[in-house]
Amino acid sequence: MTDLDAARARVQQPGGPGLSTPTEIGVARAAALFERVDPAAAAAHLEPVLAADPQSAAGWILLARVRLVLDEVDKALEAANRAITLAPEDPRPLAIASRALTLLGRHEEAVTMAYRAVIVEPKNPLWHDRVAWSLLAADRQYADAEQAARTAIGLAPDEAHYYFTHGVTLDALGHADQARQAFLISLKLEPENPVAQHRLAVLNGENVRAPEKKKRGWKLFGKRAGAAATPVRPEEYLP
Repeated sequence: MTDLDAARARVQQPGGPGLSTPTEIGVARAAALFERVDPAAAAAHLEPVLAADPQSAAGWILLARVRLVLDEVDKALEAANRAITLAPEDPRPLAIASRALTLLGRHEEAVTMAYRAVIVEPKNPLWHDRVAWSLLAADRQYADAEQAARTAIGLAPDEAHYYFTHGVTLDALGHADQARQAFLISLKLEPENPVAQHRLAVLNGENVRAPEKKKRGWKLFGKRAGAAATPVRPEEYLP
């Protein structure tokens, strides 16, 4: 299991083993619905749970993630902020809030939240990756974004996604050859990633660079209709 897999598991199982309270059971059931790719049902299940127990940080964290998937960004930010108040020592709601703020175009706040997550848990590559993407979305401080991406690679050298992020930052800096190498490493580790394939094709002059979305986030890629139901894969992993 990679560091990224472990971080995902920690986020995706907020109730954990030994569930005992109605809130823990309710949050765990909502998490199971979310993992079955039914975010609307997960949100509907969580709402009464949190109405009955609004002090559940795990519930608010999960609801924030669900709201992001549903593209209810304002509500995602609200849920993340509730979780931050309840669990200021947990980096996850900070990173989720950062992601939501990026999608809302509030880039200064997004960068600040991302760095706060890093401060809380500096050894988790996910938060350094979030710093890189928040800076990229802000169209500034590309050198800092590249440094954050390199830090993520150092913490998880076997994870393809972080090489992809590094390639994007190098491309933003105008270092085409180095970006190409980063995308090649990413594709060696994950050959079927269509986002990295497209980026590499653009650098090689084989494809036209599509305009970047500045506010509503990154283009999503997933299995086509009729394939097994799985969450779509964004350019940036959700925390």
